[in-house]
Order: sequence, then structure tokens, then C-alpha cells
Amino acid sequence: MRLLKFLFWSALALACAPAMVLSGVALYLSPSLPDVESLRDVELQTPLRIYSTDNRLIAEFGEMRRFPINYEQIPPDFVHALLAAEDDNFLNHHGVDPMGLLRAAAELVQTGHIQTGGSTITMQVAKNYFLSSKRVFSRKLNEILLALQIERNLSKQEIFELYVNKIYLGNRAYGIEAAAQVYYGKSINELPLADLAMIAGLPKAPSRYNPIANPERTKVRRDWILDRMLTLGYIDEASYRDAVATPITARNHGANPEMEAPYIAEMARLEMVERYGDDAYTQGFNVYTTVDSRLQEMANSALRDGLQEYDRRHGYRGPESRNPDITLEQGLSLLNGYRSTGGLEPALVAAVNDDNVEIRLRREQAGIIAWDDMKWARPYLSANGMGPRPSKPSDVLQPGDIIRVTRLEGDNFGLAQIPEAQSALVVLGPHDGAIKALIGGFSFLQSNYNRVTQARRQPGSSFKPFLYCAALDNGYNPASMVNDAPLIFVDDYLDSIWRPQNSGGDFLGPIRLREALYRSRNLVSIRLMQDLGVDKALSYIERFGFSRQELPRNLSASLGTPELTPLQIAQGYTAFANGGYAVKPYLIERIEDRYGKLIDYARPAVTPELTEEQTARLQAYAERMEAEQSDEPSAAERIVDARTIYQLDSMLRDVVRRGTAVRARALGRNDLAGKTGTTNDQKDAWFSGFNPDLVATVWVGFDQPATLGRREYGGTAALPIWMRFMGPALEGVPENLPRMPRGLVTARIDPTTGRSAPPGTDGAFMEIFKQEEAPPPYSELEMGSYSNGDGSVSPLELF
Repeated sequence: MRLLKFLFWSALALACAPAMVLSGVALYLSPSLPDVESLRDVELQTPLRIYSTDNRLIAEFGEMRRFPINYEQIPPDFVHALLAAEDDNFLNHHGVDPMGLLRAAAELVQTGHIQTGGSTITMQVAKNYFLSSKRVFSRKLNEILLALQIERNLSKQEIFELYVNKIYLGNRAYGIEAAAQVYYGKSINELPLADLAMIAGLPKAPSRYNPIANPERTKVRRDWILDRMLTLGYIDEASYRDAVATPITARNHGANPEMEAPYIAEMARLEMVERYGDDAYTQGFNVYTTVDSRLQEMANSALRDGLQEYDRRHGYRGPESRNPDITLEQGLSLLNGYRSTGGLEPALVAAVNDDNVEIRLRREQAGIIAWDDMKWARPYLSANGMGPRPSKPSDVLQPGDIIRVTRLEGDNFGLAQIPEAQSALVVLGPHDGAIKALIGGFSFLQSNYNRVTQARRQPGSSFKPFLYCAALDNGYNPASMVNDAPLIFVDDYLDSIWRPQNSGGDFLGPIRLREALYRSRNLVSIRLMQDLGVDKALSYIERFGFSRQELPRNLSASLGTPELTPLQIAQGYTAFANGGYAVKPYLIERIEDRYGKLIDYARPAVTPELTEEQTARLQAYAERMEAEQSDEPSAAERIVDARTIYQLDSMLRDVVRRGTAVRARALGRNDLAGKTGTTNDQKDAWFSGFNPDLVATVWVGFDQPATLGRREYGGTAALPIWMRFMGPALEGVPENLPRMPRGLVTARIDPTTGRSAPPGTDGAFMEIFKQEEAPPPYSELEMGSYSNGDGSVSPLELF
């Protein structure tokens, strides 16, 4: 009996020992375990996404690509595929599968190494959210205890949802929805059974079973999962056969932007980082910009086509690489080191024939460059000179050359080259300052430098309208006569002489202010600033959004010598387009969190024309944020008399009708106005133009200032890009001429004097005057009365 009692108690002790040890371990580890209730409120790291105003994806920023979804959005076939691959007893166990742990322990005893961890999906959730990946026993014990707690607090659906949204599946994809987007460019609920099984096989080893790097190994894993699904009764025989017969079609779909606007994306990214710091990359913000995808596409095309057109006018600089003795295979290998830039694709010259050139592109696509599409390629000598015209393809290219081409139709291509000159184009909504489109250079991949916001260049004559506006607000009118005659300025201290010139080197004598603007006469601008006074003129010009520190305190400022960005110039021109109000450019319309909840929205100052629309917008945003009271629209400040703006707009429309921008008449619209600008030695070419609906500014030049060529002016280099954009942008849009405000009158003017015209005067025309500044009728002039009633004389003449 004593022996039996001893054996009984010994057996009992041995039986209880593991339980006591496990209980002791649990009591020891439990206080340090995290609270699993936090899983209910977990926020997964989700990237920053930038969208256009019409909800098209522009870019995505963040190390982890993730699209969290809920359990109801997961296809049943995927649930079954993952259970078959990872944990077929998931729905029955309580977080831990004893058989799986015993199997893992047996493998450890047999091999001396940890082969599998015996983890359930619940245990993997515990590890992924709370623990490290170190293969140590203490982590496994914590994993088991946490899994038991998770099962007590969360449903199976909640656990499964946490798992599939967290797991890494290769190629920056975290979670099954991201994997579906990365590998197939579709949502998880759009994929067939075979593709769902492939994704279900990735959690085990994303690198080993990567479908892009190892499609054969991936297929083996996928087919094993499909076989398990058949065995477990999840699918029938027919579905199994169809699925295993399906090839692996996965490829990298990247971030899959829906439009090209990298400069916009970078501006939005910088603003978000400024607001939220590093959280901008991980909190799943969705940023909706003011950019219109249609206008952005037009801007991209206009700038690139215009730069290439300029580049072709100055000749061909030759292939990017010349390899005369290379084989076709070697050439194709070399070609892989080049990438597309600004829509221009790299190509290898395979053969040169009498009337065309045979090329190969990456992925060995073949193509033809016809002689007509390359005969423009005269050798580049300098900005002002080219070599002789080529007479046959071999005068231009040789086999083995690496060149750039642009796609035409079918297998036809045109010879191209990456322009050395650069350009910038920005489009603003004149009534609130919204950035509608922006491109800061030929290619963001070529250069991240955003010339719209960062390049400070002299605007030349495109700056003159700000000075003319000051003149019109200080006693001048469009018919005022100013002398276009030589001026000489001597600096006794510096022993220097300044002899400003007009662009053509000529002088026209007394000229009306309107004509001086559309002919862009430099000497008239200098005289205007001289008469107004430098300080008074610059103080007035500040109201258009310029800083006084940016405006040189001398007469040369009248010719556009301040160094300003294209965005600043465009902002200034919005006042001409909107009737005299100051608006500020802005890019981000609204910010939403990962769940679509509105976090913040723009509250720009708007002109009266946009007040009603902005009121409705603010009301809608306030309702989404459940605000008790919506914001009232902020009224834009009036900075110029509406009558002055109308006069100036009329003068700037003459720049298009008969002045330096006369080419724009080809667009067939009467509501276009603007001003060209060209700096000394043609280093910078500008055109800023508008109608009441859009303002667009174009700059063309070199990053390191150099001449564009002696015949390259604002009207030849920048204006064509503006036209390429504005024509399609306003296609189908009715003409929108500004309304004449009260307080303006028209009078018949003698073009040679700017005064009331006597009957029968040749070329007499109607001019616009402020009521208090209108010239007296000619009958009063004959009587010797030419006053405004206050003793002042009008018009003011400078000689």
C-alpha cells in the first residue's frame, strides 16, 4: 500500500507539474503583457495619398503600402485559401493548437533546430502586433498567453481581419488588399480563385514565394494550397482544375498613379510634412488638391511639346551614346540602363536604310523612324547657328546609337532629344487662387527642381502691367501721350552711364500709353516710373503680392529686373483677371483620414463672383465635420479700382490683338489678354495671359542662365506653350469678356494726340476713360477749354 500510495502521488505530481509550471510562468509573465483590448483601436501604418480635385490618384508616399479592409470585404474563397495554408483549425481552437505545438516540438527534438513555430493565426496576430520576430522560448510563451487573451476578447472575424491587414506580402505590400493592388492592379474582391490562392501562399515566406521573382516556386505553393482547399471541401473538383491550370500572371503595378503630376505631389507632400511631421507618412491621410486632372494633362503636353519644338529649331545635338561596333544583343543590354524621360523613350538604332531607320526599344519592341520624322535634325552648333541640312538618314544616325524617340502611330516613331532648355507652367483660378495645373520642368525624373516655385528669374516686360496699373491709378489714361525717346542716366559716383534701349533699338517719339504697352516700349516704362517716383510705384506694385525686398529700388525695376518666380507673377495677374482683388495661391483643398473623415479644408479668400459657390462648399464641409456653425467665406481684398482694371484689361487684350502676342489670335477668342516678357540677351522668355476663368504663366530658359537664341523672345518661345495649353483648356467654353463697371465712358480719340478727335480725323477710335478723367469734346477744345474742372491738365505728356 505504501508503494502504491507513493506511486500514485508521484504520478499525480508528475501530471500536475507541467500545469503548475505553466501556471507559474503565466503568473510571472502576465503582468508584463500588453492589453489586448488595444487591438480594437489599433491604427495600422498607412501611406499618404495625394489626389486631384476630381479624385484621381497623383502619388503615394510611405514605406508601407497598405489598404486596410474589413472582414465583410474579404472574399470567402480567400478566407478558405488562407485557412488551408496557415491554420485550418482556426475556427475551432481557442487561440492555441496543441497538436501544432506538439508537431513543432517533435521537429525541434528530431533536427535540433526550430522548423515551424506551430503558430495559429491568433498567435501570429499576437506576434505581429505586440512581439518581436526573435525565435526564443520566452517570446513563444508570451505569444501563447496573448493568443489566449485575444481569443477571449475578440471574435474570430476580428482576429482574421487584424491578421490580413497587417501581414507583409512582398514588394512594399502590407495586407491582402495592397498585395492585390501591387501584383494585379485590382481589388482583392475582383481576383479569381487562382490569384487569391497565390496571395494566401505569401505570408509563409514573401521573398521565397514572390510571384514576380520566383513564378515557378510560387505556382508550386499556390497549387498545394488549392489541393488543400479541395481536400478540406472548400472548393469542388472543377474549380480546382481550372485554378491549377491558370498561369501566374502577377507583375509589379507600383503605386499605380492615375495621372502625371509629380511636382504637385511633391508640393503637397512638403505641405503635409510641415503640418504633421513624420506622421504624414503613416497615418493614412488622403489629400485632395485643387488640381484638375484634365488641365494638368494639357499642361504636361503643352510644356513638353513646346520645349521640344524650341529644341528642334536649334538643331540636333547627336545621340546620347554612339557605339559603332556593338552587337544587337549588347545594344539591347546597354539600352536597359536608360529610362523614359518626359515621354521620350530610349531606343537603339538597329539599322540605317535609305529612307528610314530601324530601331529597338526596351523589351525588344521594334519600330521605324521615317525620313520625314528626322530630317529636321540639322547639327547643333550654338544657340544661334546650325550645320547643313541632312540629306539622308545616315547623315544623322548610325547603327549602335542610343537615341530618344517619341511615339507616333503604330510602329512609327519620331526622332527626338531631351531638351537642354527648361520651362515652367502654372495655372491659377483667378477668383480664389486655386492651383489648377502646374509643371515645374520637362521631367521630374530628370530634375526635381520646381521652377514654378523655386526659380527666381527676371520677368522682363511681363512685369510692366503692374507699373502701367499704377500709372492708370495715378492720373494717366490709355490715351495719355508719353515720349518714346532716348534717355541717358549718369552715375557720378560709379562713373557709369546707363542708356536703356527698346527691343528693336528704335524710338517712336510721342506714343499713347495703350500702344506703348502692346508694343512693349522700354523707354515709356522708365518715364512712367520716373514720373510716379520709384518709391511710390514700388509701394503700389507691392499690393499684387510682391515683397518690397524683392523689388530693386531703381528705375530698372520698370523693365522687369526684380527676380521673381512664375508663381508670383501668376498670382499678380489674377488681380487683372478677377476685377482687382487679391487672392493667394493654394494647393490643398481638403484632408481626410484613412476612414474618409474630413480633418481640415481650405478657406481661401474669394472674389464676389465666387462667394455663393464658396458658401455652399464651406457649408458642406462644416456638415461633414459636424460643426455647429459653418465658416463664412472670407472676402478677397480689393486692391485696384475696378475701372482701372477694366482699362488695363482692354490694353492687355490689345497685346494679343495687335501687339507682341499677336500669334494668340489663332485661338480665335476675344477674351484673351496678357503680356510677353524677354530679358537681356534672350536669357528668359515669358508669357502671362488670362481670361476671367483662367490665369496661366509660362517661363522658358536655361537653369544656368544663357541665351535662348537671338530670335527667341517671349512671343516665340513662351507664348506657343501658353497657346498649346489655353486653346484646349478653353475649348467649348463660351467667351467671357469682363463687364464695364460704372464710372467709365468712351470718347473718340485722335491717335496722334490722344485728345478728342475732330470730325474726319483719320484713324480716330474710341478709347475708355474714367468719367472724371474723360477729355472734353472737340468743340470745347476749339474754344480753348481743356480742363477737368479742377484746374488740372489732361492728358499728362512727358517729353
